[in-house]
This record gives sequence, structure tokens and C-alpha cells, in this order.
Amino acid sequence: MKVLMINGSPKKNGNTSIALQEMERILAEEGIETEILHVGNKPVRGCIACGQCFEKGRCVFDDIVNQAAEKFEECDGLVVGSPVYYASANATLVAFLTRLFYSTHFDKTMKVGAAVAVARRGGLSSTFDELNKFFTISGMPVASGQYWNSIHGREPGEAAEDAEGLQSMRTLARNMAFLMKSIKLGKETYGLPEKEDPIRTNFVR
Repeated sequence: MKVLMINGSPKKNGNTSIALQEMERILAEEGIETEILHVGNKPVRGCIACGQCFEKGRCVFDDIVNQAAEKFEECDGLVVGSPVYYASANATLVAFLTRLFYSTHFDKTMKVGAAVAVARRGGLSSTFDELNKFFTISGMPVASGQYWNSIHGREPGEAAEDAEGLQSMRTLARNMAFLMKSIKLGKETYGLPEKEDPIRTNFVR
């Protein structure tokens, strides 16, 4: 099994990296392969709603989003980590996720998602909520830990001193591994849930 981990921080070796690496260590112990993709320092533009991805099968802007799309399709779980900017995720990461989720049309049902927020002090829960919405609109179960998945640190490296935050990352990783393994067994035994054709309701006549 494999987990794709997205580092949405512009600092490759900052506090978001510390959080993801703590999870990575536990996932390795659980026999799960991981890959960390650093996107926070990339020039990622936003979606322009051109609809070309429905014809081309990929985003019209050929950058790290299309590179990540293949990895996303192959993985069993997705971890997204972000620093907090104005009680929100890094704008580069949000642009990346918006295009990644919109331009990939494969079935994401039962891929496990986990969000991690990193901040000096506040805005963690709102960022956590923002990231989770990408999972829940896509039929992806959300892995939880012992608290909202967050860790504190301002200067690079300070997150390593947040004992509770590091423990939260370890708990999240163990819970995510359990959920992924359970879903795998469930799919082998029962298959995926039945899907109805989507109903699209417009409110402007």
C-alpha cells in the first residue's frame, strides 16, 4: 500500500516537513510505502474553469499538478500538510489541490485522506477544515487522530519541540494505516459501495 504526502509549505525542511516525516516513520513501521511531494515552493497557478481536462484527461497547464495526478491515482491514501496563512492554507497549495482534484476524473472513493495544519499559534482548525473538504467531496474517508491534526512551530525546527503535536502525528499515521488496511479487506470482501448516477440541481432558472 502507498501514501502520497503533499508538503504545501514553501520551506522544504520547515515545520510542515517535520510533521510529515513523523507520520512517514510510523507508516513505514506499518509496512506502507510513502512519497513526499513538495509543492509549496512551485509556481502553481489557479484553475480557470476552462473544462479542457474533460477532453484531454489532464490539466491544460502542464506542471506539477499533472505529475502528481498519476501518483494520486496509484496511491491508497493522501496526506496534505500546510502552514497556516491568515487562518487558511497556503494559497499555492489550495491552487494545487483545486486543479488536482478537479482535473483528475478517476474514482477517488475510499482513498483515505488526512490533513495536517502547522502554525505558530492560531488558525489551525479552520485550515484543517478547509483541507478536509477536498476529501469529503470526493468520497474519501478522513483519517483522524487524538486531536485536530495540528502541530505548532514558527521558526523552522520548532515543531520538533511540540511533544503533543508529534504524538498527534504518530496517532494519525497509525489510525490512517489501520483505516487503509481495513478498507482494503472490505473491498476484497464486499467491493465498493454502490453508486447512483449523480443528480445535479441548479438553483437559477
